[in-house]
Amino acid sequence: MISFHFNSIKKPVFFKSTIIKLWLKKIAEKENFSIKELNYIFLTDEELLQINIDYLNHDTYTDIITFDNSDVSSRMTKKIEGDIFISLERVEANAKKFNTGLENELQRVMAHGLLHLCGYKDKKKSDIEMMRKKEEESLELWMMIN
Repeated sequence: MISFHFNSIKKPVFFKSTIIKLWLKKIAEKENFSIKELNYIFLTDEELLQINIDYLNHDTYTDIITFDNSDVSSRMTKKIEGDIFISLERVEANAKKFNTGLENELQRVMAHGLLHLCGYKDKKKSDIEMMRKKEEESLELWMMIN
């Protein structure tokens, strides 16, 4: 089950839940995972900052925070359970900064969170390179199904 939550921020007009769910399932399948329960929660910058402070002890703005909720059984059977918090305001600012469209940047960030739940990291240079490669593959997959 994949759910999208827009409690305090307006859902973008281009956001089509059905096709996005299909795309996310395909990303997981490509990595040999299935999705048991995945929540995307879209927030403001200030709301995500508070989560960053409260749960990660980081007093910095970010575009995404991913929490893996899977238990041992789910990990062993490669079933994804997680919550992905995204600041739409930060994604919009990054889209301008990186000179890309909002839809493209949001897709990249959504894929990024899912890829974390598939085990990809982004702290070391080699991990970052692999994450970028997987993000690009995810965006190509989007183009194929859309």
